[in-house]
Amino acid sequence: MASPYPDGDREKVASKLTPALQQELKIRCAELSLDIQDAVTTAITTWRASTLPGPDVDTAGAKSFSTWLPPGLYDEFKGACGDRSLSYIQGLAQSVRAWLDENPSPKERLRPSEPHRLVTVNQKGGVGKTTVALGVAESEAEDPEEGAACLRRYAESLAYNDLRRIGKNKAGLLQQIAELAIGGKRVLVVDYDPQSHLSDQLGIPQIPPGHESLVKHMVGEAEGDLRDLIVTIDEPRFRGRLHVLPGAFDGFILDSKLALTAAQSRGFQKEIALERALRPLEDDYDLIVIDCPPSLGLATDAALYYARRRRNEKARRSGVIIPVQAEDTSATAYNMLVDQIEDLCKDLGLEIDYLGLVVNQYDSRRGFVATSSLEQWNKLQDQRVLAVLDDLKEQREAVRMKKPLLAYAPGSKQANTMRMIAMGAAQ
Repeated sequence: MASPYPDGDREKVASKLTPALQQELKIRCAELSLDIQDAVTTAITTWRASTLPGPDVDTAGAKSFSTWLPPGLYDEFKGACGDRSLSYIQGLAQSVRAWLDENPSPKERLRPSEPHRLVTVNQKGGVGKTTVALGVAESEAEDPEEGAACLRRYAESLAYNDLRRIGKNKAGLLQQIAELAIGGKRVLVVDYDPQSHLSDQLGIPQIPPGHESLVKHMVGEAEGDLRDLIVTIDEPRFRGRLHVLPGAFDGFILDSKLALTAAQSRGFQKEIALERALRPLEDDYDLIVIDCPPSLGLATDAALYYARRRRNEKARRSGVIIPVQAEDTSATAYNMLVDQIEDLCKDLGLEIDYLGLVVNQYDSRRGFVATSSLEQWNKLQDQRVLAVLDDLKEQREAVRMKKPLLAYAPGSKQANTMRMIAMGAAQ
């Protein structure tokens, strides 16, 4: 319903909005020194122009809300609601919710810097997602001087063919080590795979069925604090900076739980479930690493959403690392994953940065398939190979001993390759 504005350049609009949204809108406009009518005008105009479907907003309990809009805008808004098969109340709620998200409180802008977010992902199992996730997490948590000393010794020992394979010269690599500091960060690594290989490799028990877990926090069934589940890795090299959120058995039903919760709860958006669960922890960490399951389901969508480039975040600060192998089936899985990432970006209007590939368990003695596959990985457009991990014994021994690789064999080739992956991903 609309009535003329006294001066003729606006018309009064009466609709409904939930008390919570009305209060948040009022406070945000006061914080930004804006008139509510101008904020709602911008919100509706932007919503109408968007080609992306907005998530449903819970409008239960909506109460009377009125404001002044430019003549004709409300009629155009109602037409857009009709085209999208939405009620006017739902359309207004989506408009205001989107505007609030795009115009955060100045207090929120003053929060500590958001952590880097790194996701290791591939729908193919056994390619090294867990190995890379742990290796990067350990590299970024260890003492920076100790890590740099190991890297310098490793760089000095590299032969010409080793340098050629990683595309470096010795002087350039040493300079990179000196300039690009890694280590010393507060790191959380999330075992997001229900098989819990990451937790098992470190001797951390899997969370059993029926207990508090990341899954319960993602679908709104948790009662406690997620921090209570986190385990600190007790190794002097990390000085209390390396933390693990253990895997949980109920991760096997996460996709179905996300779908069911979305069907039962209006306003629940499956893709943001992981971010909603981890947001309360973010001020505690400089880096959060997600070790994904071998799947292209809803759980992986939520992890990819978490890796997206956030508003005002620099390119390549967060993103995905894709472990692969030098063989043909790995290339097929890679193409399927890229299709999923690109579809998600298109559907939700996201930007997700590819931080690079890691070719794992490489052995040139396997002949033409291995060598030609590695060549193809190196030739991919819009991608780069961060490192080639040889099939060495130290990782297997560290797993057998239930110890982090960088604590078990800090000076090994495999440990230093992990540091180079972390260094490459940070560029």
